[in-house]
Amino acid sequence: MPTTTGADAVTDEDRHGNQLRDRRCRRVTKLVEPIPPELFLGGYPPAIRMIAERLCAVVRQAVPDAIERVRPGWRLIGYDVPLGKRSKYFAFVSPEVEHAHLGFQYGVWMADPDHLLRGAHLKLRKVRYVTYRPGDPIPEAALVNYTRDSAALAYYGPYVD
Repeated sequence: MPTTTGADAVTDEDRHGNQLRDRRCRRVTKLVEPIPPELFLGGYPPAIRMIAERLCAVVRQAVPDAIERVRPGWRLIGYDVPLGKRSKYFAFVSPEVEHAHLGFQYGVWMADPDHLLRGAHLKLRKVRYVTYRPGDPIPEAALVNYTRDSAALAYYGPYVD
């Protein structure tokens, strides 16, 4: 038994019980099934869903080994580049009711020869993105290059002078 008394006293049993509960919570978290991107996108208007699907296809074409995962709390589909046993977030597809975004986590360090990237006007520190509405042309070849740049930055880190 501990030598202190009152609310500050913590017994070995309490510590052990909390550790067991923490382990059980971690186990339960891992059992939650991921949401398929198709199911996530099913809640959006058909035109937005089509744009988002095309943007997802761009990411898969650019970085075939990317890990695709719906992040419901952020309301987007996130992409990670594998780094051994870990992975690093590098891009996202974010549908909204009127448009969809393809975003790049390290976009501030990316070359933008086509002047497509947005986000500086919002004073975003690192993220840059492109936005498409129904009927907008989507320059898939350019977006593949942007996506590859973003994955390389996540993998190797930004080059800073």
